[in-house]
Amino acid sequence: QVQLVESGGGSVQAGGSLRLSCAASQYTVGSDCMAWFRQAPGKEREGVAAITRSGATSYGDSVTGRFNISKDNADKTLYLQMNSLQTDDTATYFCAAGPFSRDRATGILCPPIARYYNYWGQGTQVTVSS
Repeated sequence: QVQLVESGGGSVQAGGSLRLSCAASQYTVGSDCMAWFRQAPGKEREGVAAITRSGATSYGDSVTGRFNISKDNADKTLYLQMNSLQTDDTATYFCAAGPFSRDRATGILCPPIARYYNYWGQGTQVTVSS
């Protein structure tokens, strides 16, 4: 059974940094697509970043240049380095995994779009204060 477990969330002041981790059991991070999503209270789930099997990455517009997604195939862990955090980054962050996909509209491989992912973690809370 695929299991994704996030960690690393917490409280930080604006301008600070956090690094999230996602441990994948039985699901090889070297396969298919993995991504980070987030959801703030009262808002829809938003794609943050995604990474392909070969390591190609894509990011949501609001985090481009501030966040970095990476993975370690050896220890089956997905990471999200978050820098220059803003209060709008406050949300529950979810790790997700899914089969190889390509978004028809944009051509992006493993796009950070929720419908392409079928395994989800329970989430980790990130709170950014001003």
